Amino acid sequence: MSKYDCLIVDDEEALSQSTCEYFNMFGIKTFWAADEKSCYEFFIQNKADLILLDINLGKASGFEICKKLRNTTDIPILFISARTSDDDVLLALNIGGDDYIQKPYSLSVLLAKAKTVLKRYRRNTDSNISFGKYTLDLNMEKLLDGGKEIKLKAMEYKLLVYIAQNKNRTISKEELFRKVWGDLITGDGTLNVHIRRLREKIEDDPNDPCYIKTVWGTGYVFEI
Repeated sequence: MSKYDCLIVDDEEALSQSTCEYFNMFGIKTFWAADEKSCYEFFIQNKADLILLDINLGKASGFEICKKLRNTTDIPILFISARTSDDDVLLALNIGGDDYIQKPYSLSVLLAKAKTVLKRYRRNTDSNISFGKYTLDLNMEKLLDGGKEIKLKAMEYKLLVYIAQNKNRTISKEELFRKVWGDLITGDGTLNVHIRRLREKIEDDPNDPCYIKTVWGTGYVFEI
């Protein structure tokens, strides 16, 4: 399986090719896909750490592609579009986009943004996260107590990774809904159940947690 730094999904061939060539020239290994089908086919045989995603893709919508991708990956997605309405920007961010960049864009500014996002994403994913007697092995996608694996369901693991990567800051419920579940429809009940199950697995006293603490009226903080 080939590894790329960036995938561009855009049906504007001239702009996409020039962006792809520019990124490659500066050491950001980049691949271009012109449509929805090519995007999905890319991920069958390849990996990427960043996606630049247009909204208007012929019969397809970048919004729908983003929603589908968020079911399987949390890699950063930067929307690139000539559409300028606040509604488009808000929708892009609420369904899992990490930024919204308007066309026409400066290649040098876009490259700088891409490098910043890649650096932050890799800092969060390239190393394990340790707290107390536990280790989150991000490559194996496991939570370990010493050498023993603690079984987590998929969403429990995803939630724990997100709050651990954002340790020692208050994370709102809305942020967790958007970044972990990929929407703003998930209710408090679902989140509360997942938090309770995590506490039961990692806290000595789930009723008096030392790691996952509630910030009343706001959300949670993961203290290390």
